[in-house]
Amino acid sequence: MLGILVGLKAEARLIRPCCPGLPVAISGATSSGAQAGVDRLLAAGATSLLSFGCAAGLAPDLAPGSIIIPQWVMVHGARIKSDSALSRKFGVGQPGVLHGGMLHSDGLVTTAVEKNSLHTQTGCLALDMESGFVARAGLPFAVLRVVCDDSKRDLPPAACDVLAEGHISPFRLLRSLVQQPGQIGDLMALGRDARTARDKMAEFLRQLY
Repeated sequence: MLGILVGLKAEARLIRPCCPGLPVAISGATSSGAQAGVDRLLAAGATSLLSFGCAAGLAPDLAPGSIIIPQWVMVHGARIKSDSALSRKFGVGQPGVLHGGMLHSDGLVTTAVEKNSLHTQTGCLALDMESGFVARAGLPFAVLRVVCDDSKRDLPPAACDVLAEGHISPFRLLRSLVQQPGQIGDLMALGRDARTARDKMAEFLRQLY
């Protein structure tokens, strides 16, 4: 049985219709939540795992909406290979799908300078906060991710502190905007990128299923 780990409730809503009846765990975009999510999937009887959702672009030519099914995940300097058969099931070989490496991070990477440095150091295409936990679980795994914020974008402060229990907290968002109103333009631009990523992934899943 396949178990699916995502960061946010919105990502769970995207993948659930494609995998009815399969367990989906939400990390809340935290390391502790990701490990707890993998533990829940294993306890539910998962024999393979999928890391699904958004990613931060590291390669300079990746635009928001780019679909990535990596061949390997880099976790603390080690490359862990994804399962070829499971990766094919989730779209390897489809037009426009990118391969290469996905970098695991235990925290948000918020600046373009950091993203460019990580790309130079690792050669990975993109980064997320769940794939490393999936890769280290010891089961066959695949990763299906879409780029949200590209390598040229700095995340506005609100993007780093508005999440609560796997979704955006309106209270935290409002508080951040009141404290730093100058970020509104950047936050709107990030919202457009996130919408592009969500729409591209939804279209990809429709074609796949």
